[in-house]
Amino acid sequence: MGAGAARAACLAALLCVACTAATDGATGADAGPARVLYVTHSGGYRHDCLATSARVLADVGRDAGVWLLETSDDAAAVLTAEHLRGFDAVVFFTSGELGLDGGQKQALLDFVSRGGGFAGFHSATDTEYGWPEYHDLIGATFDGHPWHQEVVVRVDAPSHPAVRALGSSFRIFDEIYQFREVRSGSTVLLSLDPSSVDMSLGKDNPWGHPLAWARSSDAGRVFYCALGHEASTWEDPRFQAMLRDGIGWVLGRR
Repeated sequence: MGAGAARAACLAALLCVACTAATDGATGADAGPARVLYVTHSGGYRHDCLATSARVLADVGRDAGVWLLETSDDAAAVLTAEHLRGFDAVVFFTSGELGLDGGQKQALLDFVSRGGGFAGFHSATDTEYGWPEYHDLIGATFDGHPWHQEVVVRVDAPSHPAVRALGSSFRIFDEIYQFREVRSGSTVLLSLDPSSVDMSLGKDNPWGHPLAWARSSDAGRVFYCALGHEASTWEDPRFQAMLRDGIGWVLGRR
């Protein structure tokens, strides 16, 4: 099989998802705003945009009437079974090791498998390298950021609720990740247009260069987007529309 055919086969494997992750879910009028926990614990590199991201996430959820946000930079303090009972979704913008014990790790996995939503942004794939079940949950593992520039992002699944406001493609300036150990069973939503970068700086992976995807975990839904290094990305109305729709999707809201 040639390199192009292998890449197409791998992308085809990625472009599948359980039927529970393909439906729109309930409408946003169900029971008032959901409760979302935003975890910004930085055990490694701490991004300058974190304060902006927390403000934007709170504003987007409130303005859409979809969620109310609680933010914590102490993962061990909030990722307990008791605390998670008060939330409908957890969002990670983390890095490095989070200092979680086995019970706290299991509490997060159980939360999602029992129907809680989970979303991750940017360096949420650059965290907890010793916890393989977490990387199975989020869907991939960080493998460098060879490009930090304006790029073209392709919308690969324009009918998916999380990205249907984005058109067929868009340009954005951000730090662009590549990944190793990309898990199958995901719907790839966004990917890098390789013609917009110098590909000699990165790796020609057989799974291509996905930048956002949707997954299921038993009864729960998972959404990840690799964009978000720059504060300007969080201020971008297009990105904010994706926040509203992507987190709304993991919550089962339109």
